Amino acid sequence: MSAVPADVQTPEVLIDRDILGRNIDRMATAVLAKGIDLRPHVKTHKMPEIASLQLAAGAVGLTVATIGEAEVFVQHGARDVFIAYPLWVTPHHARRLAQLGSVARVAVGTDSVEAAQAMGAALSNLTGSIEVMVEIDSGHHRSGVRPSHAVEVAESATAAGLRVSGVFTFPGHSYAPGMPVKAAEQEHLALQEAVSLLRRAGFDISRISGGSTPTAALAGRSAANEVRPGVYVFGDAQQLELGRCTLDEIALTVAATVVSRHEGEGSTPRRCVLDAGSKIIGSDRPAWASGFGRLLDHPGARISALSEHHATVIWPDDSELPALGTRLRVIPNHVCLTMNLVDEATVVSDGTAVARWSVDARGKNK
Repeated sequence: MSAVPADVQTPEVLIDRDILGRNIDRMATAVLAKGIDLRPHVKTHKMPEIASLQLAAGAVGLTVATIGEAEVFVQHGARDVFIAYPLWVTPHHARRLAQLGSVARVAVGTDSVEAAQAMGAALSNLTGSIEVMVEIDSGHHRSGVRPSHAVEVAESATAAGLRVSGVFTFPGHSYAPGMPVKAAEQEHLALQEAVSLLRRAGFDISRISGGSTPTAALAGRSAANEVRPGVYVFGDAQQLELGRCTLDEIALTVAATVVSRHEGEGSTPRRCVLDAGSKIIGSDRPAWASGFGRLLDHPGARISALSEHHATVIWPDDSELPALGTRLRVIPNHVCLTMNLVDEATVVSDGTAVARWSVDARGKNK
């Protein structure tokens, strides 16, 4: 059992420092053994303390989703950041990028001729301080261009005075049952084609970036020379159901208290209600997931519904329903959402609260 420290008031995000450290070391070892670079996506945790642990374990730099996140981590000492997003750069953005570029290596994404032209115009004579990465669609079908269009985008960026240093993709379709291996292979083929075409067109492509938590540590061929997993530091219920982590690799949970319980009658299910709802757990639930979250010490239980401050837990028939006041630990479905809902988290070690860490990059969405 994983007891909630007595001095913790629920609901509260708990980070197990020891499991966190093992997760960081495990991914770093696996990626480095493949001979590629690790550039973790820190939008998952948004915490400088965790970023420092990742860099100390061998990460070459950090990945962020926004300029605001980049500013937070550069302020805390990061000196190599990649904004893995197809930015539409305005003069306001350009001023902030220029400031970042004056103290750190900065790369940004683009996936269209128009965005590259706008970026070049906004950055003006500051284009040399910012690297550009062309985003490739490797099967997720969100942002990114088909590999055959990579040269067109890169040439427009060069014409706009920008420095193209590489390509990147996000195999987001790996977040589904049976998909990690297939998505990794599609990533390999898409990056390989894009890099081949770009090099044939005369571009010096040094960075080939891919990877997600479900695919980053997979064995097999990869055209990427760096990967950008994020969720691996904590694990979550999605990764658990995909088989990409185990219960003893879950480093983040939400401590919650049973505030209502019902043995059930007729067609009414046995259930309890926790004091942690969508405002701390997050409401993400992919179609294939078995619930809105899991319980760390009760694998057979499922969160069947979330309200803002309630989590309804369907309890298995072969297990005693917890008493009122019982404190349980919830595994969120998608841990990135949880971290964007709180200002601080309690850090625990050996069942004792040892620190409070601030979610410094929370809300830095622009």
